[in-house]
Amino acid sequence: MALDFADRLISCLDKGLRVAFSTPMGSRASPAQQVPEAELSTDDKQLAGALMRVNHVGEVCAQALYDAQGLLAADEASRAHFEQAAQEEWDHLAWTDQRVRQLGTHTSRLVPLWYAGAFGIGLLAGLGGRQRSYGFMVETERQVEAHLASHLDRLPAADRKSRAIVDRMREEEAQHAGAALQAGGAIPPRPVQGLMRMSARVMTTVAHRI
Repeated sequence: MALDFADRLISCLDKGLRVAFSTPMGSRASPAQQVPEAELSTDDKQLAGALMRVNHVGEVCAQALYDAQGLLAADEASRAHFEQAAQEEWDHLAWTDQRVRQLGTHTSRLVPLWYAGAFGIGLLAGLGGRQRSYGFMVETERQVEAHLASHLDRLPAADRKSRAIVDRMREEEAQHAGAALQAGGAIPPRPVQGLMRMSARVMTTVAHRI
């Protein structure tokens, strides 16, 4: 039975609390599960931990964006699309959370703020209608894919566990972008793309440290 708006809103609030204050459990095993842990120098471990913390924040924001867009989706097919993407991103959230802790550091202290801010952005995207909402998803995933590719260049070569996670995430973000484009996504205009990049740059800079 389809949920009404009030039920979906309550579900979003519950999801936000779980993202902010609980340890996520994925439905799929981490790509790093069978990869042996390497001996990393202190500097390499700190770098890998900071990069994976940034990636974890990206997955927090993905949950918020897709929860908000699904909340405002006008039809069940679109809602199911965003829910499916959010479920796959939930696995990414769990994998990055686990890896951050394995590297001996912490997730961002600002997770509730990241979720709330991204949820607001997702609502704005959802208000634009089906094509613009899908288009926002396309551009988001393309930017995330490029961001993850840059992390593969920066992660220590010996940290094969983190690299396995980031590589799988990059592949699946590309799939999400392709699916949203095929569903009719209208690519945002260049000024909007620029604002999205600027917001992402602020997030990655702050999350790298806090």
